[in-house]
Amino acid sequence: MSRICELTGKGRQVGHNVSHANNKTKRTFLPNLQNVTLISDALEKSVRLRVSTHGLRSVEHNGGLDNWLVKTSDDKLSLRCRRLKRDIVKKLSTAAQAA
Repeated sequence: MSRICELTGKGRQVGHNVSHANNKTKRTFLPNLQNVTLISDALEKSVRLRVSTHGLRSVEHNGGLDNWLVKTSDDKLSLRCRRLKRDIVKKLSTAAQAA
């Protein structure tokens, strides 16, 4: 399982452990990923995603999963999220045409 946020694309970073004697050894910094269930209002269903805590805060700030996906570009999203975004946009456009 890859350690990449499905919403923001945030992945691992590479850096150094630096000792007191200034010796440097390679290490990785992993994002704080959580398995969460987010609710899509447009599709009226819940979705399980592996999201970083930063991404989760961004979703809450933008007013929910639907608003976040509509505003975010496709290159940051995982394949599952791009499909979810496509379904949400399709559902919202048909709702707008019916109204």
